[in-house]
Amino acid sequence: MSHETSGQERGAATALVEAAATAGYAPSLHNTQPWRWRVLPRQLELHAVRERQLPATDPQAQLLTLSCGTALHHATTALTAEGWNATVERFPDPADENLLARITIGERITVDPEAMRTVQCMRMRHTDRRPVSEEPVAQEDLYAIGRSADAQGARLQLLDTDQMMTLAAAAAQAAEVEANDPEFQAELAYWTSRGAPGGTGLPVEVLPASHPQTTVPGRDFGRAGTLPIGPGHDRAATFALLNGDEDEPVSWLRAGEALSAAWLTATRLGVSVVPLSGVIEVAGTRQALRVMLAGLGYPYLVLRLGIADPEHAGPPHTPRLPTEQVVDTTALR
Repeated sequence: MSHETSGQERGAATALVEAAATAGYAPSLHNTQPWRWRVLPRQLELHAVRERQLPATDPQAQLLTLSCGTALHHATTALTAEGWNATVERFPDPADENLLARITIGERITVDPEAMRTVQCMRMRHTDRRPVSEEPVAQEDLYAIGRSADAQGARLQLLDTDQMMTLAAAAAQAAEVEANDPEFQAELAYWTSRGAPGGTGLPVEVLPASHPQTTVPGRDFGRAGTLPIGPGHDRAATFALLNGDEDEPVSWLRAGEALSAAWLTATRLGVSVVPLSGVIEVAGTRQALRVMLAGLGYPYLVLRLGIADPEHAGPPHTPRLPTEQVVDTTALR
């Protein structure tokens, strides 16, 4: 192997390790970060970590797969930002359901400034559960966020007033079902307490200090956090339904990629995003959302979009697992 070729291989391996580390910024249900990366000389494998699946909340691992999809989009975007052509195979091995994707890098390409800006947004992005301000999101920004999701193979349907009321009723029903499920409540308590593995879970600093009075109820975490919610009511919020044509594992993976793309676009535009998964977690209320789609699609997630209250500081970023716990580089040694 020539010195030039050897240098290229080292550069490729470094880029893959860095992309996997950058993917650690991705959002996930209850900040479980249910992924592990395996770095090969010119490939990056994304594996699901079933130990961080939520069996009561997500028994079919659909939201786990969606969470891993956000990490997949983060990694591929990071590679593009570094000037690498990245090809993605989703579920490349039918015999291994935990191998969700394989990224292969090819030749160097021109560095994409848009991808570089998107990577910067990964470090800025966070979930702010406070009610949003009275300033509505501009229509052109909503369309830009929707186009980002479309480009990744899922749709973002903006809900009108009647649909928002249907969503509110479904969300309230889902909250009641989950409040009366001891296994769900125990799982929620685990991931919002110090019992969760270090670097994961939702600390009290990101949870509302009291339950906001909003039209569409957010998740009741069963405990008060320390995040002041302010006087807002979400009257200016826009709600959107992330959906697609299929209900297969690969569809949920692509939904995660679409969520990542949409959320990062929103971050660049100064738009706050809060995912609402409770209404998806309960079969009956998810079906109500499917009726909203006239049976022509499958709902993956509800998003609240708005402009954060500029008068008060938002929450801190949630913790992250150390890179060495989620990135396996043994194949490079």
